[in-house]
Amino acid sequence: MKHLDEYRDGALARGVARRIAKEAQDRRVYSFMEFCGGHTHAISRYGIEDLLPPNIRLIHGPGCPVCVLPSGRIDEAIELGKRDNVTLCVYGDLMRVPGSNGASLARAKANGADVRMVYSTLDAVKIAENDPRRQIVFFAIGFETTTPPTAMAIRLAQRKKLENFSIFCNHVLTPPAMRKILETSDSQALPLDGFIGPAHVSTIIGTAPYRAFAREFQKPVVVAGFEPLDVLQAILMLILQVNGGHAEVENEYIRAVTEDGNRIALAEIADIFELRESFEWRGLGEIPASGLRLREGYWEFDAERRFPVDKRFARDNPACECGAILRGVKHPRDCKLFGGACTPETPMGACMVSSEGSCAAYWSYGRFRAFERKAAE
Repeated sequence: MKHLDEYRDGALARGVARRIAKEAQDRRVYSFMEFCGGHTHAISRYGIEDLLPPNIRLIHGPGCPVCVLPSGRIDEAIELGKRDNVTLCVYGDLMRVPGSNGASLARAKANGADVRMVYSTLDAVKIAENDPRRQIVFFAIGFETTTPPTAMAIRLAQRKKLENFSIFCNHVLTPPAMRKILETSDSQALPLDGFIGPAHVSTIIGTAPYRAFAREFQKPVVVAGFEPLDVLQAILMLILQVNGGHAEVENEYIRAVTEDGNRIALAEIADIFELRESFEWRGLGEIPASGLRLREGYWEFDAERRFPVDKRFARDNPACECGAILRGVKHPRDCKLFGGACTPETPMGACMVSSEGSCAAYWSYGRFRAFERKAAE
């Protein structure tokens, strides 16, 4: 296949779905977690669950970096943005993520903080270059996919000798979170048969880091692209592994992912960043060696050193089920706030803010399906 439309061909999709139905054994239930929020979005958008037998369950995981950022880090960013002579540059989907007590970067901006939306790390570097009188702080966030652009921005700022550019680093790593899910009691209460592995992340890290899950936990991992045929093919590959008693790492997304990943990007990350001892994830708590920070040679670009901010431990809205949804133990429709107090216009939790969040995906594409199925019955 060479063209995008071929990966969205309805006839081909129904053919793969029939093969899935044929291979799925009636006597058992298959539970697969798609880690990546892009997969959650695709599953909802294309109605993939409607093509599957009822004994195949897709569980939405924590694969949205905006969603897993804890409220305390939002509060810290707000404090940075309120400082005199500081401009905080952020991606747009961070603006409305709730901090504590209803705070958000959007509200901070409305109250006078200099918070600006940017499309790339280079936008923030350009702002720093054009306004040397102000301190420009870039809110760096994301999995392994967005870490190389942050590294590139630091390299560029260093080359331009910008003394007014720094980053508030919130880059996190995928494999430690997958391990945490497998190790927690929640995953024992909700057994997982395998993972649909993330696509964009895997273009950077490759497929090799997932071998430990297949070997240690006996859980197959199939790295898949984001198109409907990619996801359906990955589900079929997982079913065949489970039926055969196998637990291996397979690569469905061969057009973009290799075993070793992007070695140039990985080398750049390793040169500029190092592991934090631990980092807090919304819904998953503290996860050892799951976050990145700047190495000593790049401390001059570390906003947390340039502008010390007290670490915040903020509590989420107790009525919001975002944490449980990120762990996969609850579905968006299990949250009492969903579709009422919590909508994309009035988000009560991070899962409704980001376009890759489970609640946002279900709101956009799937919120009526449960009612349609009930009416049909």
